[in-house]
Parts: sequence; structure tokens; C-alpha cells
Amino acid sequence: MSRTASAAGLAPNAHVPDAARIQLRADLLIYAAIALLVLSAKWISAQGWYTSWSRTGYWIGVAGGVSMLLLFAYPLRKRWRLTYNWGAAKHWFVAHMVLGVMGPWLILLHSNFHIGSTNAAVALYSMLIVAASGVIGRFLYVRLNADVRGERASLAGLRKEMAQQHHASDAQLEGMPAVVAALHAFEQGTLDARSGHIWRLFVLPWQRHRLVQHNQQAAKDAIKAQTQAQGWSNATGLAKYQAAKAQIAQYAESVQRAAQYQTFERLFSLWHVAHVPFVWIMVCCAIFHIVAVHAY
Repeated sequence: MSRTASAAGLAPNAHVPDAARIQLRADLLIYAAIALLVLSAKWISAQGWYTSWSRTGYWIGVAGGVSMLLLFAYPLRKRWRLTYNWGAAKHWFVAHMVLGVMGPWLILLHSNFHIGSTNAAVALYSMLIVAASGVIGRFLYVRLNADVRGERASLAGLRKEMAQQHHASDAQLEGMPAVVAALHAFEQGTLDARSGHIWRLFVLPWQRHRLVQHNQQAAKDAIKAQTQAQGWSNATGLAKYQAAKAQIAQYAESVQRAAQYQTFERLFSLWHVAHVPFVWIMVCCAIFHIVAVHAY
């Protein structure tokens, strides 16, 4: 940290990017990668290099089946006391996500986008539903856990973080009463118990974005005026603005996370109820398909 920035009171995390924006970019990158994999499977299948019953197609199917089978290692690791200390949960979760994408991709390659029997159709469609459900589950999971570490957040912890950001904002944004008042009003209105899940899920992020943009501009104007009045250097004024900008974004984000926690917790619970039956349908149909292929 430079002397100028230090003298300006720049917070250590002032240049940390908006975590919500980073998370959104990660989500979009994953969705784009999945779309590209599906298109690549479609293109490969259209080349006619192999068939589902050829040697190549058979072993692609085996690889896909093994990948889908290995998906069960992650939930088993969480439930068996013996495996609690077998590596960090975040590594298991990342492996689970990779297998959850590569397994269906290999099965699509194996099928050549052609369904030969009713059982194969049920197995394929149930697998696609499970895969799509897994993408949704990942979206909810990372909003209930800290940075995909597998460490479950808690409402109390999120509210404590929000309170810390509240006090930090009061100190960091001293001399900007309008900005502080707007942030406090956002916190109070957002945590109103009468706010429904739909509002918290779809309207709140948009309101947070507008609030952050408006108050970051207000902070910029206030610091510009203070720079001229106090005779600060441009570097000092810029450092103070960067610190205020980061603090506004972090405070608003902590309020949103605390408000949305119960909504995502409820959605994750409902997702789990819907996800598990399709997993077992897929497993049963896959076993029947494998037996039928080797028997006939």
C-alpha cells in the first residue's frame, strides 16, 4: 500500500471487486461452458465417426457411466463419519461438479443423440433432468456456502457480518450523511419480515444495484467537494473514493445476503426433494439398460 493511500485511510479491502458480480460472472461462464459442451457433442455425433453399439461408442458409454457413478462419492463423503477427514469439502464439491458435467456429456456422445429403446429414452431423459437440476442446485448451493468451500453459512453469521459492515460504513463514510442514511434505510427496509421470497429473489438484487450505483456517485461528488475544500491531492481523493466505493458495495451486498439466506435455504430444500427421485430413476434405468445391452 502506498503512503498516499495509507494516509488517506484506505481500507485493506477497498479494491476488492463486487463479490456478487464475480459470482454472476462465474455462473455465466459455467453456463456458457455447458452450452459449448452440448454443441460439441452434437457436432461430434453428426460426424458419423462411431455408433452407440460400436467399440468406441461402448467405451464412451462406460466412461460416462463410471463418471455418473462417481458422483455418489460426494454425498457419501458428507454422510459417512469415516470419510469426514478425507480432504477438504471444497475439492470434493468441485470434483462433483466436473463429473456432473462430463458424465452427461459422455453419455450424450455415447447415444449419438439417438434413442434406441424406451428404457434408454427414460434413462437419457432422467439423466438430462438430473444434470439440469444439478446446475440449479449448484446455483443455490454457492449462495448458501462460503466461496464453494462446503462450509454452510448461517443466518446469525450473515447478520453479524452485516452489522460489522454497518459500523464500518459509519466510520468509512463519515462526512456523507445522505449516503449513510440511504444505506441504513436500505438495511431496515430489506430486512422487513413482510418482504416475500419472490421479492427478495428477483427485485432485491435490482434495488441493491441501483442503490450502490446512486450512492457511489454521491460519494464521488462528496469526496470531490472535500478534496477541493481541504486541499487534498488527487491521489488522496482517489484513495478515499475507492475506499468509500468498496464499502458501499460491501455493505449493500451483506444486507442482500442476509435477507436472501432464508429464501435460498427454502429453495435448496425444495430442490433436494425434487432432485433425489430423478436420481434414483436414472440409476434404475441405467442399470436396466446396461443389463439389457450385455444380455442381448
